[in-house]
Amino acid sequence: MFLSTDTFKQIIDKTPLISIDLIVKNSQGNVLLGKRTNAPAKHYWFVPGGRIQKNESLNSAFARLCKEELGIQVNRSDARFLGPYEHFYNDSVFSDDISTHYVVLGYELTVDIELANLPAAQHAEYQWISPDAMLASESVHPHTKLYFSVS
Repeated sequence: MFLSTDTFKQIIDKTPLISIDLIVKNSQGNVLLGKRTNAPAKHYWFVPGGRIQKNESLNSAFARLCKEELGIQVNRSDARFLGPYEHFYNDSVFSDDISTHYVVLGYELTVDIELANLPAAQHAEYQWISPDAMLASESVHPHTKLYFSVS
């Protein structure tokens, strides 16, 4: 269920959002990152992902996000659950005056995807990057780096 702008703004202001992040690796071990076009984390390199909608099962949300964010069909059972994470931001998609809090379920999967075939709705561009280069980069968001700091 997609929400009206006013309702979504109130929810972001008052409650945490639940989402799934897709930690995608290719067969060479590189990580897929997209350059965010929207706040929070605008202009940072970040893993694909998105919100879980009301009345949407985890399996359905995972499949939908893989289709929307990666352009492929993948089942949640094909991914490895990394655990829950918390992401706190001082801004939101609506303004710098509303903070955003996500409870994120991280899932890792390995697929080889052509960057040119990826959707452009949430990310201006994409790259495959080695985990070491990603951890060293200041343009990769710290929340993305958390998925690799414990592995």
